Amino acid sequence: MTTTARQVAERIAAHVGVPARPTTVDGFLAGDPDAPVRGIAVTVMATLDVLQRAAAQGLDLVITHEPLYFDHHGASDATYAAEGDPVHAAKAAFVAAHGMVVLHQHDAWHDREPDGILTGTARALGWLDAERPGDPGVYDLPATTLGELAAHVARSLGARALRYVGDPAAPVRTVGMQPGFQGFTLNRHLIARPDVDVAVIGEGHEWETGEYAADAVTAGVCAGVVVVGHVPSEQEGMAEYHRWLTDLVPEVPVELVVAPDHYRVVDR
Repeated sequence: MTTTARQVAERIAAHVGVPARPTTVDGFLAGDPDAPVRGIAVTVMATLDVLQRAAAQGLDLVITHEPLYFDHHGASDATYAAEGDPVHAAKAAFVAAHGMVVLHQHDAWHDREPDGILTGTARALGWLDAERPGDPGVYDLPATTLGELAAHVARSLGARALRYVGDPAAPVRTVGMQPGFQGFTLNRHLIARPDVDVAVIGEGHEWETGEYAADAVTAGVCAGVVVVGHVPSEQEGMAEYHRWLTDLVPEVPVELVVAPDHYRVVDR
């Protein structure tokens, strides 16, 4: 007896532990939901190289945290196709040629209590037991410095292009974390908290969050801001999803297909 992509999605919805949002990005982005599934690839971002590696492993259902075609709400897909955008065309052709089905799983995994992405990221950093009770994403750590903290985050999350603002020797005890992109308002409120020494974020607009971070450090509001990069900041959250899904769908192979940090730094 075969399992279809739609049946996998229905099982996920029944067991994820939260109701679907009235308006959600979660759902199928490509392919035939009623196609039988040979294997499942779980990834934080379904880039073309991730799709290629999934297909090579015989994984035809791709569950991705981020969208397939570069827009969170999918509003640009028709525009790319109408314009004949070459990047969109190459990706769409690959998905179609390999009979792949792509399922977006973003909102429900964040809505879980605790947040699935935050949990996986904190686990990878060794911070799960350091989370402040009743204050998700805030961690009281053993005394360290900003430079040591930034290096630990980079190593633990595979963030090869991590950047930070602040004096590397600045003392740090309490860290607030916002993986992914949460926008300037939430970034600003975390950076400005008097009980948080350092904010660790996935990404932010440099002309908003970056400027605010620089001024916050200069004004002595915080010790620093660490910018991990979007993919590495959420990758371990989807490793958490992979562990959960493996138990939920035991009849189908489930593999984590890592999306590498594509950004490089110049070795000067």
